[in-house]
Amino acid sequence: MADTLTITDNRTGTSYELPIQDGTIRAMDLRKIKTGADDFGLMTYDPAFMNTANCRSAITYIDGDNGILLYRGYPIEQLAEQSDYLETAYLLLFGELPTAAQRQAWVRDITVHTMLHENVKTFIQGFQYDAHPMGIFLSTVGALSTFNRDAKQIFEKRSRLLQMNRLIAKVPTIAAYAYRHNIGRPYNQPDNDLSFTGNFLNMLFKMTELKYQPNPVLSRALDVLFILHADHEQNCSTAVMRSIGSSQVDPYSAMAGAAAALYGPLHGGANEAVVRMLAEIGSVSKVPEFIKKVKSGEGHSRLMGFGHRVYKSYDPRAKVIKKIADLVFSVTGKNPLLEIALELERIALEDDYFVSRKLYPNVDFYSGIIYQAMGFPTEMFPVMFAIPRTTGWLAQWEEMLVDQEQKIARPRQIYTGQQTRDYVPQEARG
Repeated sequence: MADTLTITDNRTGTSYELPIQDGTIRAMDLRKIKTGADDFGLMTYDPAFMNTANCRSAITYIDGDNGILLYRGYPIEQLAEQSDYLETAYLLLFGELPTAAQRQAWVRDITVHTMLHENVKTFIQGFQYDAHPMGIFLSTVGALSTFNRDAKQIFEKRSRLLQMNRLIAKVPTIAAYAYRHNIGRPYNQPDNDLSFTGNFLNMLFKMTELKYQPNPVLSRALDVLFILHADHEQNCSTAVMRSIGSSQVDPYSAMAGAAAALYGPLHGGANEAVVRMLAEIGSVSKVPEFIKKVKSGEGHSRLMGFGHRVYKSYDPRAKVIKKIADLVFSVTGKNPLLEIALELERIALEDDYFVSRKLYPNVDFYSGIIYQAMGFPTEMFPVMFAIPRTTGWLAQWEEMLVDQEQKIARPRQIYTGQQTRDYVPQEARG
């Protein structure tokens, strides 16, 4: 028997048979269900897209019940252990791991685009000295569309690839300049002799030394963190990237919108919220009291960094990040918030209140502690998220562009306002 769904409309007694494909029915098939010729037909109502697939994608797979995350079929744990960020970026964009020759060419193609136009520096200098780095980042990414006029040629594959190379290469430079602007230090030029993450550390932290030598442990930790954050299916910012991109605008403008979505505390700012929570708890001895407040709802206490819209078990990224933490702290010294975090995790994982609600640590629970230990202020956390997510956004954007089923995004609504009424002159209004 074919995979179909039979629906009987009790208003009319008519039955409809809708095809099921990949565990879904097409929303447009519901339009066939009408009470009469003048009826628009049924729609679905799904606030926040809790149960709506908006695309077919071959990039990232998540099994939230079993804690599985795959990039192009490869488990995130294997990539974090054996790959680096640029190789993973190649995989996400092109579908396969590169050969040695492809990898060499790819790294070269990215490295030659790390510099920013001098006018971009002037643009960044125009921000207030205490401007939020993420505000600077998303504004500058959007401004790049005015420096790369060829970016509008979105249906020319060579042009798309060039813009991808530029964006992946330039976002660390923009991020580093935003950081240096925020602390009032001169910008450091990219050093193309260094690795992708080593160069980023150079632009962030180089002082007066002639040649900055990044710590290999910290450079590797950034690689792993960047791999873990590179893509995550149809999350808020990715949906924005696809939605804006569906208007056929250039990728810089679409990515500025995606970065703006990431700016929000419920998305890219979540690890900052974890650090603030741990700081407010203050000590290991106060963890039980905090847990009690969370369970009772006292004082609006919330357990940040636990639970996820998709994952109903331990976030696989959190498992990887927890291992990286020890390596980072061996270099930076232990973050005093770590002991609080470990105790909070221990108690929560043993408490039926949290276990029954499937509230397990997510990627944000440990990433903020690591970034703080490496010297990043909390304001930089969403920027650190945006750098690697650039690859995921671009992979999803291109997939959307070449998908024949995709059109400009235009959701429906359920109108709840006034019905037609006549205009009332001002003097006659009560």
